[in-house]
Amino acid sequence: MNLTCNSTLEDMRIGSEEKIAGPLTFHQLALIIAGASTIVAYIASFYLMWRHALNYTKPREQRHIIRILFMVPIYATSAFLCIWYYWHAVYFQVLSDCYEAFAIASFFALMCHYVAPDLHEQKEFFRNMRPVKPWVWPVNWFAKCGGERGPWRTPTSGLTWFNIIWIGIYHYCFIRVAMTITAVVTQYFERYCESSNSPIFAHIWVIVIEAIAVTIAMYCLIQFYVQLREPLAEHKPFLKVLAIKLVIFLSFWQTIAISLGTSTLHIVSPTAALAYPDLKVGVPSLMLCVEMALFAILHLWAFPYSPYVENAKTSFYPVPDPSMGVPPRENEHGPKMGGFMGLKAFGDALNLWDVIKAFGRGMRWLFVGVKNRHTDPSYQPKPDDVDTSYPMKPYGAAHPSGKSTDHLPIATEFRRSTFGMPKTTDEPVPEESAGLITNAQPNPASPPRRQPSPYLDPRQPQYQYDPSPPAAYTPYDGAGGDLGAAHARYEYDPRGVQSGQSGSTAGWNEPQPGPRHAQRSSTQVRVGNALWGDRNPQGGAAAR
Repeated sequence: MNLTCNSTLEDMRIGSEEKIAGPLTFHQLALIIAGASTIVAYIASFYLMWRHALNYTKPREQRHIIRILFMVPIYATSAFLCIWYYWHAVYFQVLSDCYEAFAIASFFALMCHYVAPDLHEQKEFFRNMRPVKPWVWPVNWFAKCGGERGPWRTPTSGLTWFNIIWIGIYHYCFIRVAMTITAVVTQYFERYCESSNSPIFAHIWVIVIEAIAVTIAMYCLIQFYVQLREPLAEHKPFLKVLAIKLVIFLSFWQTIAISLGTSTLHIVSPTAALAYPDLKVGVPSLMLCVEMALFAILHLWAFPYSPYVENAKTSFYPVPDPSMGVPPRENEHGPKMGGFMGLKAFGDALNLWDVIKAFGRGMRWLFVGVKNRHTDPSYQPKPDDVDTSYPMKPYGAAHPSGKSTDHLPIATEFRRSTFGMPKTTDEPVPEESAGLITNAQPNPASPPRRQPSPYLDPRQPQYQYDPSPPAAYTPYDGAGGDLGAAHARYEYDPRGVQSGQSGSTAGWNEPQPGPRHAQRSSTQVRVGNALWGDRNPQGGAAAR
């Protein structure tokens, strides 16, 4: 097996190529065009960053905007140096690609701060976010084929969905830094071999791992945009996603395509006007410089500073569920905190400690929090999750005919022991376990006596009670019994309710006064006189 890298850029020099534009070779012309494009990218990018630094009224958002804007000058500088020092191009390429991971993480953090001001409130937002949209293609294709199982199922909890997106994006920072260190170290020991895609060298493995990691990160970023494009419409997320996605796509995949075309497939070969370093490094670097100048101009519209001036239009944080009816909260402007000439804002943006903490939080959830995710309140059923189909069933019931507490064993046992319910449908009720209803006794209390009106003479016959049964009545059968007696037969009477057993059910319908047919007894007279006084002195004396 040949372990020697046959061709490296360090062993090649450009100097005897044919002229293609007057006295200029391709390498010289590429340096001029790349240098002019880099200057344009610098002017547009630093102007926009400086304006953000002077109007540093929302540091949580603007620090990430400045980081994103830094990507353009870093890429342009790296590409220009790759053309100039093409034999050391690998060092400049991996260093600029390393910053790409921080740009993606900063864009995700910016979108999160558009949702809520801090991590705690962001978690509350996603915990209550409804509905959680299914994964976009191609993951949803696996869900259709294999069902809602495995990693492609749509999470039930919005917080779990947020944590998955969080890990899918921040893991790229670690992978990209690790691959950058790997490339630098293997290049130093001559085991990288950028000009070869052989698996015995580190170059192809670094490319494959980075391709997988950046694809996952960009997929999560697109999924995040699809979920929140409507709540964050006022921030123009589509233009921002386009500005980030195109930069990363062009900087990474066009380099991969040219590498495969020159090293593996041999579609393009060196000529008298184009040396191998021109094909391998010069062409993709020149394209990248021109593209960065265009993206620097695009960023003026994608990440404007005007929303952050002190008298700018007020923006609002979105609500997680529009059906809640909660009004959005205002995203307030603060005082300018950029410091002298905005230098403090630049220092704040260059401090990447928050990115390191975010990666640590993602790893903690991946190895610890994911095991306990079902205990989060977002996994509990919402009040509006009740089945509203017809026939409707009570909330919490397993079937339409069930009770709302049928899923609670203690409630079922209470009904059985208290009300004499059988333990099974075929089991008779034993006398020892009879409940309140079964052991209920008739109420012997007589109907309450009305206090006579002072304007009516109680001695008149039409106002005295007649205990004789009514002339006609309508029978009523209580199927389930009453508070009076179980399995009793009740008879309805407009003047009262008489029980089929001993006693009466006083309190339901108070007996109405009827015609008098009998005189009061002596005991009734004594009790009446003791309670209400002697209403008929002569009759009272006769009774005594």
